[in-house]
Amino acid sequence: MFSLTLPMPLLLKTAITTNHVHRGITQIQTHSRYSSKLVTKRVTTVVAFQDRVDGETSVDGDFPEVEPLPKELQADLMPKHVAVIMDGNGRWAKMRGLPASAGHVAGIKSLRRMVMLCYSWGIKVLTVFAFSTDNWIRPKVEVEFLMSLFERTINSEIEALEREGIQISVIGDTSKLPKSLKSMIASAEESTKENPKFQLILAVSYSGKYDLVQACKSVAQKVQDGIIHLEDINENIIEKELETNCTEFPYPDLLIRTSGELRVSNFLLWQLAYTELFFNRKLWPDFGKDEFIEALTSFQNRQRRYGGRY
Repeated sequence: MFSLTLPMPLLLKTAITTNHVHRGITQIQTHSRYSSKLVTKRVTTVVAFQDRVDGETSVDGDFPEVEPLPKELQADLMPKHVAVIMDGNGRWAKMRGLPASAGHVAGIKSLRRMVMLCYSWGIKVLTVFAFSTDNWIRPKVEVEFLMSLFERTINSEIEALEREGIQISVIGDTSKLPKSLKSMIASAEESTKENPKFQLILAVSYSGKYDLVQACKSVAQKVQDGIIHLEDINENIIEKELETNCTEFPYPDLLIRTSGELRVSNFLLWQLAYTELFFNRKLWPDFGKDEFIEALTSFQNRQRRYGGRY
């Protein structure tokens, strides 16, 4: 079973359609089969979101069936490593009159769908930008919700990841994460480290600049300790110290960014040197199979020269 248990404290059999906060007052419009009413109560923060579709707090089911490769795609031209900037969760929620937390929950569902497609179609590594070092300046309630969402999602998925041969790795400045989340990450990485079929890399509290700085510090320390000499430093030395040394395929072949923004936003700055870029206007929760096929088709129609000439 591949289950997705969402961190939602509400256990109502109703669907929340609006959730507004003003001076500590929360108004929740609830709908049931027979009635509709407005409930007003005083709260400190709002981090709850109930699934609009069926009112449940979790989605359970078997690991999705392996999908055949679409006829539009060629197996021998599939990228080994796909990276994704999952952008647009907040805007997706705002357009529906929902709190930002609702968008992040919907984004988890899209990530699960993307993992299944990559797993099915022979892609070896998927790296997703889950939380930037720059995101720490967001409202405290949103950051706390995201940390809880990361922890509970990993906890609910770990058995399925182990069973299906999926390795999970986390890159970024984990020193800033809550202790419980750090412990959960360490346990997940240890229990899945030998899984050979597919690798999911979560970039949490990560930025490309951070990655380069920590690599430079590591190289400098080795020079100071006499492990290497100054004249030994080259690209290979630096690359070995980057956070993506956790994978056999550290350089994404394809980067996808959703929501229509046309920038890389401090993500994998060194590793993207020769990556093919694809931008899509769909917000991340709405990015599905058809959009992924479009991105992969675009990738397969490109000629990668790496500075050379054919």
